Amino acid sequence: MKTKIILGVFVAILGVLNAQAQVNEHHFDKLVLNKKEKKVFSERDSSAVVYIDTLIMKDKSSLQFFGKKDVKLIVKHAEIGNKALISGQAGQNNASDFDITINFQKLGSLFVVARGIDAFNGTRTFPNGNAGNVNITYNREGISPQTTNKKGKYYLFVDVTPGGLRLTPTSEVANIYSRIATSAPGLRGLPQGQIYSGSPGLEGKVKITSD
Repeated sequence: MKTKIILGVFVAILGVLNAQAQVNEHHFDKLVLNKKEKKVFSERDSSAVVYIDTLIMKDKSSLQFFGKKDVKLIVKHAEIGNKALISGQAGQNNASDFDITINFQKLGSLFVVARGIDAFNGTRTFPNGNAGNVNITYNREGISPQTTNKKGKYYLFVDVTPGGLRLTPTSEVANIYSRIATSAPGLRGLPQGQIYSGSPGLEGKVKITSD
């Protein structure tokens, strides 16, 4: 009986440790990205939590997350230039879900992209991807972003477009026939012999609030 109890406790602890191991936490006192510079997070963990005391993103710089189903980003002080980018992909053509808390002290224009990727029949083995859900909470004591005038100051744009909207049946059929014609016998030139219908993925949701 004692052995079963000890084994049960061990399994429970192991499960908790495994769950924690799937989340990668990062903390930066100050992170500066120069013009067009990229900061990429691509560890194997399925989720990422990033704390940044001071974030400076100059024009066209980017934070990019790969293989992350969930991204939590907390920024206490942000100075954002023009056309800065935060993007995330979860895998299997799907986008990351974002939960962003940020205090804008400077804001030119920021693009948050959580869009699904288009399937490509004959190459990728996954269908059109789902977009992510994006929650952004900004500090009202800092700059309040606006989402209507892309040429104006303080512009914030969130893209949660699903994969598959940019494809057409005609082009997909032509591509499939082309792949079949050039593939080895038995459709070995297609991934696992799979051909997808081209149905779009799911559109994401956007929520922007102040605290």
